[in-house]
Amino acid sequence: MARSDLLVSLVKAGASGDRSTLTSTVEAIVAEERAKKHNTLADRLHRALQSVPVTASSELRRPNSLGRDFVIETDPRVTLDELILTLPASQLSQQLVEEQRRADLLRTQGMQPRHRVLLSGPPGNGKTSLAEAIAEAVAVPLLTVRYDALVGAYLGETNARLSRLFEYARTMPCVLFFDEFDAVGKERGDVHETGEIKRVVSFLLMQLDQLPSYVIVVAATNHAELLDRAVWRRFQFRIDMPSPSAEARGVLIDRFFQIWPEAPGMTAKSVASQLGSISFAEVFEFCQNVRRRHILSQGDEALKAILSQELKLWKTRIRPDVNGDLTETTTAAPRRANKNSKTNRNTTAHTA
Repeated sequence: MARSDLLVSLVKAGASGDRSTLTSTVEAIVAEERAKKHNTLADRLHRALQSVPVTASSELRRPNSLGRDFVIETDPRVTLDELILTLPASQLSQQLVEEQRRADLLRTQGMQPRHRVLLSGPPGNGKTSLAEAIAEAVAVPLLTVRYDALVGAYLGETNARLSRLFEYARTMPCVLFFDEFDAVGKERGDVHETGEIKRVVSFLLMQLDQLPSYVIVVAATNHAELLDRAVWRRFQFRIDMPSPSAEARGVLIDRFFQIWPEAPGMTAKSVASQLGSISFAEVFEFCQNVRRRHILSQGDEALKAILSQELKLWKTRIRPDVNGDLTETTTAAPRRANKNSKTNRNTTAHTA
């Protein structure tokens, strides 16, 4: 049987003559029935919808023709088992997946599965990967929002596009992923923001409230402090994605060691310690660099030697410090102060 929220939407659309909403609702019911392997019913519903004449104007309003332009749709490949998560992040993700998989049981008791997730933490620590893994676990497509196509330059343009985006998302069970969510969910009390941004945030909150529970919204941000306070209340799951511990970095490095053709000559724990406090993305980049050099050497250099060389180079890289300034990460001895300098400055060794 179709979900209650879809039936209510269907009745309202039919009563008001809203062809666009009627079409999107029936398509959502068709997608729901196909997911349950009720293909006969799904085919009958689809034929019934197609049998009603559609005018050119109403066809232009169909979400399939417009809302799709604002997302990148992909088939998820990353699984939850592949990710290295903190215990709270792992447990909360599993709760979300279980509620979505057993949604019918919840609905028999008058409850809906939770479906709005906020991921916060520094870049490169798995927020995008977790959104993809959730989609894979629930067996639905991943729709990544395209801000370049969504945000308009004219008054009201962004809201109109948001409306079409959410219309399209409602046509199917999916994970709707907002990366860099602070771009559209900024604090409305910020005096530096324009009235247009404030209207966008208000409209976005309203759309989030109206989404059915089979659309999982995952929002990721590197700057949670910039989000509007009302945004926080909309998300039933709030998952922290911190920088990895030394142990977690070692686990990822060990996974690379296990598939490399030669022994690396040192432990994963030792490499993790020398790399310092860096993100999972940077660990991945480092290990890929080592393997790439080993392939190009065609056996002329041992993997152990290449690993040692790359560690030395890694320690000299330039990366932003806590203040956003570029700093050379090096373990070299402090330089002597310039004689003309009024103060003595030592070059401090930074680990990542």
